[in-house]
This record gives sequence, structure tokens and C-alpha cells, in this order.
Amino acid sequence: MAPDPGRVRLRFAARGVLGIGLAVVVCGLAGHSLTASITGGLAALLALFTVADPTIRGQAVTTALLPAVGFPVLALAAALHDGPLARNAAFLVIVGVGVYARKWGPRGHALGIFGFMTFFVTQFLHTVPGQLLELYGSLLLALASSSAVRFVFWCYERSVVVPAVPVISAGRGLARVTTRQAVQAAIAGAFALGIGQFLSEDRWYWAVGTVWWAFVNTTSRGETLVRGFRRVLGTLVGIAVAMGIAVPLHGAPLPTAVLLAICVFAIFYTAAVSYSWMMLAVTLMTGLLYGMLDVLDAELLALRLAQTGVGALGAVLAVLLILPVTTHETTDAWIRRALRCVQSCTSEAAARLAGTPNVDPAPRVAELELLLGRVRLSLAPLVHPFNPLRARKARAHQILVLLDLCMREVRGLANVAADPAASHDIRLAAACWRVEAAVEALMNPQGSAAPILAKAESAAAHMDHAALTHLHGLERALAGLVTPLHSIPRSPFTGMSAAR
Repeated sequence: MAPDPGRVRLRFAARGVLGIGLAVVVCGLAGHSLTASITGGLAALLALFTVADPTIRGQAVTTALLPAVGFPVLALAAALHDGPLARNAAFLVIVGVGVYARKWGPRGHALGIFGFMTFFVTQFLHTVPGQLLELYGSLLLALASSSAVRFVFWCYERSVVVPAVPVISAGRGLARVTTRQAVQAAIAGAFALGIGQFLSEDRWYWAVGTVWWAFVNTTSRGETLVRGFRRVLGTLVGIAVAMGIAVPLHGAPLPTAVLLAICVFAIFYTAAVSYSWMMLAVTLMTGLLYGMLDVLDAELLALRLAQTGVGALGAVLAVLLILPVTTHETTDAWIRRALRCVQSCTSEAAARLAGTPNVDPAPRVAELELLLGRVRLSLAPLVHPFNPLRARKARAHQILVLLDLCMREVRGLANVAADPAASHDIRLAAACWRVEAAVEALMNPQGSAAPILAKAESAAAHMDHAALTHLHGLERALAGLVTPLHSIPRSPFTGMSAAR
């Protein structure tokens, strides 16, 4: 039921099903085994799901680099198959390096995930060295097939602005968020691996997998806690669904294939709006794959839930006790970036209306949408129903409402600016100046909404231009943010002047 502007999620999900389906069919036609076809299908899924460079060329380069990470990891995992101590140590190193790679932006993020999941799938399928050549072939065929769908047959990004995934990477050493999270993930992975092996010597990797995904696309301890909770919830419901669907099927080929396609669609379609729903689909898909491998039963699903709980506990303990990154610190960083983006969007829209050539606010609007998505993710722990701090929850809700209003006004302003018939109004410069002043007031702990709102109200009577109407709404939203942002405890907004 979540909004899907431009049907972007629908196209993303439909293309994912087509790309992965083609990859699996090509692997099958090449005569590859079920194990190799599953490996190819996973490679295609990761290529289509995690590669998120802002340009088509960048996406193609990152996709081409995936085998450079996948091949050596596959070889390492297969070679260490019978050496538990060395295998465990290598896995934990890959966990830490994979999380740390996020410092290099979307490409590092995608390659880190691909490296981890390549090692993970070798545990899932019990890969041995004798299978490597076939697996390499499946991986290449799958990437070629999914790339054909993504870059040739259905490259909808050619007409859509695809902003880069933002990363907070300020600081050096342990001051950098990605470094802290790499340490946290490695320690949490060691905890999960130890307890997971105690529960099962064959299926321990699910606990480590839970740790890994708890750190993907999260920054603060609050985000990781919420993601861990949602993963357990999604897994629990997914297991209940798998008990009623996957177990009775016993791996029957045709219905299993149809349900796998539905699961893939659900993973792609729900990922951006609900981690719990995505995990439900992942859990059901895993159950169906286990059914195809003829090892699925109720006991295995119960073990999967237990391993997920162990991994979630490990992640929770790590983010609370090891180099914690606070929710307020992270939230403020994202909000500051979003406000600066609002400022840039406004300036570029005004320049476009003034007739400045080669100025287009659309990419900035897309960037702002992505940044506000990060703000919502960061504020999720504060607005969670289980949060007992009502005052902070109310402030967080107010911030989200006002930022969403900013987004609507900026989008409306950009649409007006894109209209060739839109005329320039000299009052736009003054209105843009007021927006800039409002942003600066938010960065100032002594800032007040009154002067900003007074100037906006004094100009409101003359808002007979569509762009001016959006600018006025933007001013009011920014003025409304002063109180909730400056009242957040330990917020950099309340200490920024001292830092200056």
C-alpha cells in the first residue's frame, strides 16, 4: 500500500524477476547442476539488487567488477570447506572488510555485499573445489543474462534520475562510521558464529548472515536495533508461511518455480518500504530452495529462526557495547545534509526560472528524496511504537512531517521551473534568500522561527506566482523545524555555534 511514484518499485521488481529468471534459464540450458543454477540466480539477484551507482556507466563497471570479488571468494571458501578454524577466520575477515568497503560509496557497498554473499552461498550449498569451474561459468552466465536485461532490454534509468546512495564517511580511523561498524560487525559475527555452531555444525552461517544484514544500510545503533527486530519478525512470519506452503510442496518443480518468482518480486518491491515484508519473502524463498534441495522440514525452519535470533542478539550487543554510534548523532548528520540539499534545490530552481542555461534542479530533487529516506531510517528508532520516550517520539514525528512538506514544496517548485512557459519574477530572488536564511537559522542554536516566519508572512500577500507559492510553503516548513530540531538532546544543532 506504500506510494510508488512513477512506479519505480514496480519496474525495479519486474525487471528483477525477468533478469533472475533469464539467468537461471540460461544456466539450466547450459547443462549446469541445480547447485550451480542456484549460485547463478543469487549472483543475478545481487547484481540487480545491490548495484546502485548514480550513472548507467557506473552500474556497468560495478557489475563487471563483481566476478573480480566473487571468483577469489568462491575459491577461498571452497578450499577452506574442510578446515573450520581457517574458514571461520576468513569469513569474519570478509564480514569486516565488506562493511568497511561502504566508505567507497555505492561501488564499495555492492562489492562488499557480493563478497560476503558469495562466501555465504558456498556454506549454504556446501561447495567443494571440484565444483568451482561450473560455478564460475554459472556466475558469468548469470551476470551476462541479468546485465542484458538491465542495460539492453529494460534500462529504464535512461529516463530516470538515479542518485547515488549517500554515505556518512567523515573522520578517520575509529571516528569514521564505516570503521566502527566494521569492528562491530566482525565482533558480532564472531559471537554469532560461536553460538551458531553450538546450535548446528551445518547451518551456523544463518546467524552470521543475520549479523551481516543488520549492518547493511544502517548507520546508528538505533537503526541496527530496529533492523534486527524487523528481521526476526519477518523471519518468524516467513517461517509460518513456509510451513504452510513450502513444506507441503516437497520441492515440486513447477509450483516452486512460480512461488520463487513471486518471492523475488516481493523482495525487490518491498525492500525500500518494509524490511519485515522483505524478510518474509526471503525466508519463504529460502524454504522453497531447501525444498528443491530435498532437505526442508519443520525442524530446519525452527533452526533457521533460532539462528536468526542469535545473529540479531549479536548485532544488538555489538552496537550497544562496541564503539556505539548514537542515533541523535547520525540523525542530525542526515538532516543537515537534507537541509543543505533543500537550499541547493531552491537556488537551482530559481536560476532555471531566471533563464540560466544548463541548470536543472531535477537531480537535486532526486538526491533530496534519497536523503529524506535516510532521515526516515535514522529516525525509525525514535518513532517506533516500542519507544517509551513520548516527547522524543512526538518531536521525531513533527520533524518527519515538516521534512515531507519541504519535499513536496521543493518538488512542486522544480516542476514549475521545468515549465518552459514559466516566467521569471524578481521576487524569486528575495524568496530564495529567505529560504537560505531559514536553513542558516536551523544551523544556529540561537535561531528563532519568528523572524523567518514574519518575513514569509509579509510576502505571502503577494504570492500570485506558482513558484513563489511553493517558496512560501517551504519557508513555513523550515521555520516550523526550528523548535523540534533545537530541542533534541545532545543534538549538534544545539552545539554548532560552539563548534564554530
